Amino acid sequence: VQLQASGGGLVQTGGSVRLSCVGSGRTFSDYNMAWFRQAPGKEREFVARINWTGVTTSYADSVKGRFTISRDNTKNTMYLQMNSLKPEDTAVYYCAASGSGYHPSEYSYWGQGTLVTVSS
Repeated sequence: VQLQASGGGLVQTGGSVRLSCVGSGRTFSDYNMAWFRQAPGKEREFVARINWTGVTTSYADSVKGRFTISRDNTKNTMYLQMNSLKPEDTAVYYCAASGSGYHPSEYSYWGQGTLVTVSS
């Protein structure tokens, strides 16, 4: 499956952004999916994941209560609604598919990343 992430940009502290990840090439609904992020000079880290039905989700402690992951299999699209943004949320955000854990190595397919910059 090919993944295309979009929706990043520059936002002020406390603001909101919604990221999208569109899948193509194979049956999107077959895959568990996730969002990861990578800040400059840091390793890629888990943000949130969602199972193939959209029923089961989990979040990193750092974003719990502020971010919401969802998916619409009829549109082959996954979303990440990001609220109450903080400067430390600044990173390139990547969508990933075909995994179920918290480590990037567990996912087989990756989007190209979209940059979110939160200004203080």
